[in-house]
Amino acid sequence: MRFFSLHQTHRSVLVAIGMSTGLVFSVSAHAATVKQPAKTVVAQNTVATGNQSADTQSTNTQSINNRLTPTTQSINNRLTPTNSTDGILALVNDNAILKSDLMAAIAQTQARAQAAGQPLSNSPQLQSEVLNSLILRELQLSLINRMGLKPDEAAINQRLAQIAQAQGLSSLTALQQRLDSNKAGSYAAFRAQLIEDAAIQALQQRQISNRVRISEQDIDAFLASPEAKRLNQTEYQTIHVRVPYIDDYSRLSDAQRATALKVAQTLRTKLQADNVDVAAAIASARGSYPIELQGGDMGFHKASALPTELASEITKLAVGAVSAPLVTPEGIDIVKLANKKSSDTTIIPQWHTRHILIKVDELQTDALAEQKINDLYSQLRQGADFAGLAATYSDDPGSAGRGGDLDWVSEADMIGPFEAVMKNTAVGDYSAPFKTQFGWHILKVEGKRQHDVSEQSRRAMAKQALYQRLAPQAQEDWLQELRAGAYIKVFE
Repeated sequence: MRFFSLHQTHRSVLVAIGMSTGLVFSVSAHAATVKQPAKTVVAQNTVATGNQSADTQSTNTQSINNRLTPTTQSINNRLTPTNSTDGILALVNDNAILKSDLMAAIAQTQARAQAAGQPLSNSPQLQSEVLNSLILRELQLSLINRMGLKPDEAAINQRLAQIAQAQGLSSLTALQQRLDSNKAGSYAAFRAQLIEDAAIQALQQRQISNRVRISEQDIDAFLASPEAKRLNQTEYQTIHVRVPYIDDYSRLSDAQRATALKVAQTLRTKLQADNVDVAAAIASARGSYPIELQGGDMGFHKASALPTELASEITKLAVGAVSAPLVTPEGIDIVKLANKKSSDTTIIPQWHTRHILIKVDELQTDALAEQKINDLYSQLRQGADFAGLAATYSDDPGSAGRGGDLDWVSEADMIGPFEAVMKNTAVGDYSAPFKTQFGWHILKVEGKRQHDVSEQSRRAMAKQALYQRLAPQAQEDWLQELRAGAYIKVFE
């Protein structure tokens, strides 16, 4: 769950828009259709008049994701819905940014800023910064198409389901009906926006990770510095509850906002009690509020594993204290620090695992792969040697030569279905055939242990701290290079 600070700067509000999806993308040899085909200069000889809707905005350029340096040209006259007749405002390579694109993006920026407690006026400075962000968005989407970044449809649908739940809806169909009832095509446009935002996030992560180089010597130097003392092993037990809004924040009435805030304040009062029954407090605070409150006792977790805004809030609380209501674009959050504990030792479970993989690909159908894995399973039940079968038949080139040996693996090292089967297989035993995205598997657990990874954990946190320090400049450098290599013309 993403938190937004109440003290974001003007520019950080621009950065935050549209970048909280966190969806997974994969690289394909084929370009993904994450936006409508580029609007060419020739195609813009005739431009429709009137303000574009949010639908059109989502397929062109509608959300603000990146911090940019000002353009060499600026918007001298302040645009408003009454004086904006649609037309080309800027050319970005072969793409055009329309005045209506800018107006829609400014409205979205203002709504996000309002939600963060920092109202913005429609000033020439804001318009210039929003236009610059739209220009860079176009450049990144063009690069995404060339690279072939494709969405994980399951992740997209999961995010939509979370949004539907926050709106008090039971299914994606209900969400689609609600959005399309206001304007036909709104659901498709909103889904396209999620895909674009997630693709940009994945692109940025790839570009920055390729530029930020952190050596073992860098980590050693950091761990020897006073700053490293903050990398402690303190774990925080939090109670985190969100009061979702009845509607999209930009459409909420003052009365609806006041109602949500009143529920949050009531919940805060109830959570301040010692040994509080969290479920009962949530139910009581909700009262007649039409949408179910989200969250509860989140258990123990390290601050370093939390979003920066939430970690900053939690680490300031005393045990038993409850935060003031945190206003976000998605709802109002209440956080209580129930407990915290410190430890200099990190012990994790590990499994020594072997596996046999039969791939499913263009050369081997799922039915044929399943038939092969079942035949191998029958041989195992008749006493065949697991390592011998893996060496002979496994399609995993990394482990087949070692008899299928994956060595010691930890939680989250393997994909979900594999990890689940591994955890439920007794030491010395092998599993029944099961399927993952890679094909059909049989795994064997050779051993299990509790392993001390304290040093690895400290070094990983040090590397993450260094990365967070270096990443903003790396991102800025890449954005400037991307812009410098493009044809951009802004019309006065």
